[in-house]
Amino acid sequence: MRALTPVSSPPLPVARVLRPAFARLRFLRSVWRRWFLWVLLAVLVLVLLVTVVWLAGRHEVEQTQNVLDRDTADAVSDLRVGLQRNAQTLRASLGEGVDRERWETRAADLLREHREWLRLEWRDAALQVRGAVDTPYRRHAFEDTRRGADQPDVLLACAAARKLGAPAYSPSHYVPFSQGTGFEVMELCLPVEGGAYLVASYSLRDTLIELVAPTLSRGQEVAFTEVDGTRLVAIGAPRRVGTRVFTAQQLIDLPGAPMMLRVDGWRAVPDLFPNMLTALVTAISIALVSVLVLLARDTRKRQRAERDLADALAFRKAMEDSVITGLRARDLQGRITYVNPAFCEMVGFGADELMSTDGEAPYWPTELAHEYQRRQAVRLAGAVPPREGFESVFMRKDGTRFPVLIFEAPLINAHGSQTGWMSAFIDISEQRRIEELSRASQERLQASARLATVGEMASLLSHELTQPLAAIASYASGSLNLLGADRSQQRSRDHDEVAMAVRRIAEQADRAGQVIRSVHDFVRRRDRTREAVAPHALIDAVLPLVRLQARKLGVRVEVALEERLPAVFCDRTLVEQVLLNLARNGMQAMDMPELTDRVLRLKVVRAGSVGRDGDGATAADARRWLEFSVADVGCGISPEVAERLFTPFFTTRPDGMGLGLSLCRTVVEQHGGVLMFEPQRPCGTIFRFTLPVT
Repeated sequence: MRALTPVSSPPLPVARVLRPAFARLRFLRSVWRRWFLWVLLAVLVLVLLVTVVWLAGRHEVEQTQNVLDRDTADAVSDLRVGLQRNAQTLRASLGEGVDRERWETRAADLLREHREWLRLEWRDAALQVRGAVDTPYRRHAFEDTRRGADQPDVLLACAAARKLGAPAYSPSHYVPFSQGTGFEVMELCLPVEGGAYLVASYSLRDTLIELVAPTLSRGQEVAFTEVDGTRLVAIGAPRRVGTRVFTAQQLIDLPGAPMMLRVDGWRAVPDLFPNMLTALVTAISIALVSVLVLLARDTRKRQRAERDLADALAFRKAMEDSVITGLRARDLQGRITYVNPAFCEMVGFGADELMSTDGEAPYWPTELAHEYQRRQAVRLAGAVPPREGFESVFMRKDGTRFPVLIFEAPLINAHGSQTGWMSAFIDISEQRRIEELSRASQERLQASARLATVGEMASLLSHELTQPLAAIASYASGSLNLLGADRSQQRSRDHDEVAMAVRRIAEQADRAGQVIRSVHDFVRRRDRTREAVAPHALIDAVLPLVRLQARKLGVRVEVALEERLPAVFCDRTLVEQVLLNLARNGMQAMDMPELTDRVLRLKVVRAGSVGRDGDGATAADARRWLEFSVADVGCGISPEVAERLFTPFFTTRPDGMGLGLSLCRTVVEQHGGVLMFEPQRPCGTIFRFTLPVT
């Protein structure tokens, strides 16, 4: 026995598996291509903006630093010149023959002129003080007990001066003052002839104030520092919060005591726009970025609008391809600019064939081409077509004609200007065929109803025709007897009787023929033609048949017509059938044993002369419509029956077909009128219908 092997489903094709991945890859590639250039451009603009601002800020920093370095160099130069000038002034104060008293007087004058000096001393070769004068601007700057020959600062300065043979300075030292204060002091030792020395004590703070330009210390800080950066003394504005520091240092190479001059400048941070050019470039860059953002947003909106437009066009295309209504667009010169597939299928021509024609359209019938051309010229001239449309005839490519219903409207563009005409076409061939079939079926139903009516009247005809035929036979026999007699005296009198009998025979024969003709005219089938018919002619045509049934049922027929009624425009046969059906229904409704006085009233009046609640007509309506009414005094119509009264094949009679009232309403509505009913007081029903006058 063979083993059953499992049957596995065939593997999916590789292309079907990879197709979604390739589609996703193509989508990502399109998105990347779309946004890569925009991202790259935005990054480049941002880098350019940052670089410009950074370069401008760096340039401003360099300019500020250069200015500060230049000012510092100028200040150092001023200090050197001032110190050299002070040294020369001191040297000049020791003229020849100047004694101690005269020198002290001159030194006091120099101290009043130079605020940077705290004390001037005249020392001998052993550095002992021989004369000393303090500045008048400070009290007790130094204690004499501490200003001896062993003072280290003075020793260093004078040793350097003796070695160099020129003025020399000592390193700065701190001199405490009263109440915990003090100041930095620098000693200047100037060797003079005879081995003596002039020593000047400099206040470093006052030196900065007096020998440095005041503009340098305005808005920044100026300080003396050691070579290693230790700050000795500083003047100027303090640093403000939120500022950046610009520092410049210059070496003051004094003999024996080198020092640094440091200048700290304060500048607010950050300086985003250092100058007008940078601000202008930044503003232009910001404007460019804004334009790029707006352009990107506009591009996004355009892409969205294009996508929506493509979807709308695809939707419209699908809708136009699915409808069975033909669509055609023409410009103001009459050239076809658009046709949908339904129109091409309708006429049998392709879109290229239709849109390549400049003159007559190929779907115009040859015999009607001039009429269509004239109608197109009227339309292109600006005539507004009817909103309800109009019928026409088109020709297919194979030459067959077919009817169409045309609706036209002006084609308006987005600016409100008319660019042509838009037309919609409906092929009504099938509708016409169905209408013809419906008309034929309705005529057959009406003929059947008439034949059924004639069948019911067959018994009445036999009874009705018996009387005139019997009278004819009697009159004929009497005439033969009179003619066979031979008495001459009675010839004249018999001649008159024979003539009277013959006239009676003719009357009775005409009566029988009239009854037969009425039935024949009612039954025979003929084409519908509407004509102007007098109202009394319609009543007279059906009155013999109505009275025929009225005699059998014992009904009295009353006819009432207004004077000088206009003719009505109708199909005579159909209206006569309506009158006959309503009269027969009324007489059958009165076929009750308990009813003794049976009256059927036929009445014709103007529609406006009948006063009914809610149906009041104007004078214009009265001139346009006539109202026919058939009233009986029967049992009336119950509400249950009234709801289905005009329903086809609904009847309350055992032998009825249920088509009479339905056909009656159809005939009246085809003439533009209305068929209605209402109860009659105290009993009975009134049926009314209207017909248009000629």
